[in-house]
Amino acid sequence: MSSLKQMKTQVLKFRNDRDWAQFHGAKDLILGLLVEAGELAEHFQYLENDELRQYQLEFKEHIADEMADVLFWLVLMGAELDVDLAEAFNRKMQKNALKYPVSKKGEKIGSLTSGKLYNRWQKLKSKGQKKPGEGR
Repeated sequence: MSSLKQMKTQVLKFRNDRDWAQFHGAKDLILGLLVEAGELAEHFQYLENDELRQYQLEFKEHIADEMADVLFWLVLMGAELDVDLAEAFNRKMQKNALKYPVSKKGEKIGSLTSGKLYNRWQKLKSKGQKKPGEGR
């Protein structure tokens, strides 16, 4: 099974067979994703260079299991939020190609600042607009 549609079907069946939908609001889904991403990150913490490469070889299946857990939550979140992940991925890659053109390889492009969403919300707030997610 490799297509995202097949994965979505399998993930939803797994979840629904266990009656877990009641625990899977948007907040719960992103928290589940973050927990699993943290478990994946643990495999890379404190190791460097040759030691990390050796660890990756020895624990490849464990790392793959954590990657699959991250994918599970991402696929489930896509299903719940009605996001076609393949379409979203392709659209984002097109945006990335425009934002980071090969012709500019090696140059610093743009600036990625922390708090980008917060700053955007503050601008909306100052204009009297609601923050994303408010007023539903």
